Amino acid sequence: MEPTLWFGWFRADIIAEYGVMFWRGLQMTILVTVVCIVQGTALGLAIGLARLADARHAPARQICRYLLRWPSTVYVSFFRGTPLFVQILLIHFAVLPVFVNPADGLLIAGETARSLKQNYGAFISGVMALTLNAGAYISEIFRAGIQSIDRGQIEASRSLGLSFARTMYHIVLPQAFRRMLPPLGNNAIALLKDSSLISAIGLAELAYTARTVAGAYSRYWEPYLSISFMYWILTLGLAWAVKKLEARYGRGDTR
Repeated sequence: MEPTLWFGWFRADIIAEYGVMFWRGLQMTILVTVVCIVQGTALGLAIGLARLADARHAPARQICRYLLRWPSTVYVSFFRGTPLFVQILLIHFAVLPVFVNPADGLLIAGETARSLKQNYGAFISGVMALTLNAGAYISEIFRAGIQSIDRGQIEASRSLGLSFARTMYHIVLPQAFRRMLPPLGNNAIALLKDSSLISAIGLAELAYTARTVAGAYSRYWEPYLSISFMYWILTLGLAWAVKKLEARYGRGDTR
């Protein structure tokens, strides 16, 4: 029986046959993206604050410089200056085995480590690499957003007795967040698309599914065009969500 062709060339029966696999791949892509956005944002905020840490008097001034600013600067420089694909391979094949290893893992060893690596190794490595990479870029967004706030507001709040943490929480971050929404949204979209790189270490997300289907049928239009459409829909959804957030939280920004 001849397969049904759409538009004279697109074999929809291939996508239908692997529909469950595509659905699971889509779910995995969404899960990875959401987890990495949340973790990357938290990490980026911490690193961004560390890069801005300062004190007026010693030894706190030296502590801020050598234990906070310098290490965070090196971290950002490394993860922004090396390819994400290389970072994924490095973490999966070199870093993770140091901590999770059946023989001599520093954190987890024995049968638990073997089971964890076999069932969740690619997910852990992929999420770790994407989170660390996103954290480096997001930290620069937070740093620039915080520095865009008038220094006088910070000095005024400190003179009123507010601590550094309370000043950031109540005064600086709410204003900076409005200005950071567009670049944070762009970073989230980039993170969604970069999640396809995890297929290289065997995580069954959309790109891995498309490669599997292409290998089974030696046809490439159907699987890769299908996941392109799925990624497109997801990015449109993220862009819409960011636009709604901008409309809601950007009203109070008069600049």
